[in-house]
Amino acid sequence: MKYYSLNKQSPAVDFKDATILGQAPDKGLYFPETIPVKDKEWIGRIEQMADEDIAFDVIKPYVGSTIPDEKLRTIVKETLSFPIPLVELNKQISSLELFHGPTLAFKDIGARFMSRCLGYFLSGESKKVTVLVATSGDTGGAVANGFLGVEGVEVVILYPSGKVSPVQEKQLTSLGKNIKALEVDGSFDDCQQLVKQAFADEALRRNIFLTSANSINVARWLPQQFYYFLAWKQWKDKHNPPVISVPSGNFGNICAGILANASGLPVNHFIAACNANDVVTNYLETGEYKTRTAIPTLSNAMDVGNPSNFVRILEIFHQQLPDLKKKLSSATVSDTETMQAIKDIFDKHQYLADPHGAVGYLALDRYLSEHVDLKGFFLETAHPVKFPDAVQTATGKPVVMPPSLKSLMNEKKKSLFMKPDYNHLAHILLSGS
Repeated sequence: MKYYSLNKQSPAVDFKDATILGQAPDKGLYFPETIPVKDKEWIGRIEQMADEDIAFDVIKPYVGSTIPDEKLRTIVKETLSFPIPLVELNKQISSLELFHGPTLAFKDIGARFMSRCLGYFLSGESKKVTVLVATSGDTGGAVANGFLGVEGVEVVILYPSGKVSPVQEKQLTSLGKNIKALEVDGSFDDCQQLVKQAFADEALRRNIFLTSANSINVARWLPQQFYYFLAWKQWKDKHNPPVISVPSGNFGNICAGILANASGLPVNHFIAACNANDVVTNYLETGEYKTRTAIPTLSNAMDVGNPSNFVRILEIFHQQLPDLKKKLSSATVSDTETMQAIKDIFDKHQYLADPHGAVGYLALDRYLSEHVDLKGFFLETAHPVKFPDAVQTATGKPVVMPPSLKSLMNEKKKSLFMKPDYNHLAHILLSGS
């Protein structure tokens, strides 16, 4: 399998080089030259297959010969070392719980897979690699946990000051060792722009070996297909494929789901569930794609005004908006509606949802109210304990903190505060301090 740049100005590379580079030299995102398709026989026996075998079969064509099968199986097994249950709320709506990993968020899947791939690729290398990543919430903790102690890898995480939850902040600032947190006085888009500037800085890249762990990296993006296939394994009504509602920020998650569908996974429809940062909602309505400055919301991991991965979704549909609109719709959910949804989900179903899951639920509920013969599920992307104030305010019930978090919250925060100044970031990266 080869990967080409969506800017079409760089040579194609294999999975190893795409993982190490993160972004193509022409600043484009990498995309697979072909989309491998699972036949109906494979889809038909998915209920009888082990989760690890499903994931291995999904990812193997993308990895090609860059990782031996035995090693790849080990990576997949370690990636899926926690459950991903599909929980029925009522006859129409279920929740796919993606928060059972070590950092209680869906990004554990991609981060664990990528860290292990990169660790394998860099074994024996004398030169250290710096993993540079911007986070709007959960990516930072997942990447920090996934790469903690990985030999030959330094991790630098940029996050917007005051715009992540206390748990999220502790997960990315308390580890130390090879993990460095930079607290940026700005928005997630500021953080993401700084990262993009670093990757575009040829002088910087001549001095340090730089790669990314955001969902722009194929090793972070592609394994997110796993839980869509595992959800289908658990889906009861195989004659009625689901509508899938995905809380959407940088659009890597929903893009992986759409890629899985293009690979043969049965899906009736996708909903990009957005908060006030609804660039894609407006695009699907008007045909005009206009990025904007991110607006802070309760569902902070979705506070992205310029979603990087949407270009990959357009590529899957060959830039044809009419074809895209047949498979994807989008909904905008306000903070007020999010709080009401958290309350309604709890009152009606005795289920605690975090703000992101609540956005996904409400978008799905709206769609199914107009398509009463359909069923679906939303992605519950983070544990409610990451947003205790919002959840308790909405439900009147405190969120019980898992034992694993109690000790974490007592850890000292270790971060470096900085303005959104690229020269400052470049100095930090070059000096290692």
